Amino acid sequence: MFKKILLATAALAALSTSAIAQDMNEFRIGILGGENEADRLRNFQCMVDKLPEVLGVEKVSLFPAADYDGVIQGLLGGTLDYAELGASGYAKVYLADPDAVDPILTTVQTDGSMGYHSVMVARKDSGMTALEDMKGKKLGFADPDSTSGFLVPTVTLPEATGAPVDEFFSETGFGGGHENLVLEVVKGTFDAGTTWASGVGEFEDGYTSGNLRKMVDKGILNMDDLVQLWESPLIPNGPVVVRSSMNDDTKQEFKEFMINLPETDPECFAAIQGGDFKGFSEVNVDFYKPIIAARKATIGG
Repeated sequence: MFKKILLATAALAALSTSAIAQDMNEFRIGILGGENEADRLRNFQCMVDKLPEVLGVEKVSLFPAADYDGVIQGLLGGTLDYAELGASGYAKVYLADPDAVDPILTTVQTDGSMGYHSVMVARKDSGMTALEDMKGKKLGFADPDSTSGFLVPTVTLPEATGAPVDEFFSETGFGGGHENLVLEVVKGTFDAGTTWASGVGEFEDGYTSGNLRKMVDKGILNMDDLVQLWESPLIPNGPVVVRSSMNDDTKQEFKEFMINLPETDPECFAAIQGGDFKGFSEVNVDFYKPIIAARKATIGG
């Protein structure tokens, strides 16, 4: 009965959201957790400055969540209009409500690929140089809803190690987001941790984009302190999503703004995306079907 009440409440909220979609005075942006909040707000400030004129709204508001799930629940509840998710985060939204958001764009790496990697890093002075060296040691994940920081390692590491995750490693835990996870690895809380990187360019630079690159650019990480032990297969770049019930004209205006952003304001584009990218490519749900299936099979939702 309680579940039915919750579902009914959600349905009413969806109807309410749909009703106001045609008269939107505020555009609400959800920002994933895992990075210092002040940095996230600063990176998205350019959207606050530009979008009112582009979309004809009075106000653009930023909502930095403490973790991935905060943004996911905002999208499911219709209280956010746009967010940039990882593929697993989008899969969670889709499995809960396939009609909640529309994936419209994804980033393209500087080499033209539309994917990135999960990488496992450890302190260089640990003496470890390969994945096998982590046997019996403590592994840190970034966030339960992170594609590179949890889902993909959980799915692919057993094949790479020849054993289930909970048997190969002595212990696993979460670092509270990508940035904090790497800091915890440097601190020694975890022997190694999984985070995201383009895999393009040089490791010593933090690659061309990803969490390591963002941390290097902010001056809070020296790549000389780390060594890479493992890299996953290519993961689909996460989607730019918008609320499905948003009116079509606003969706198109926002989509065109984003597609043009790498040319009209490269600094804003780089700040939002966290590194060097070629631009955007259009996508739909089909691009993420393998990740949706992997999440459903591994986590269940």
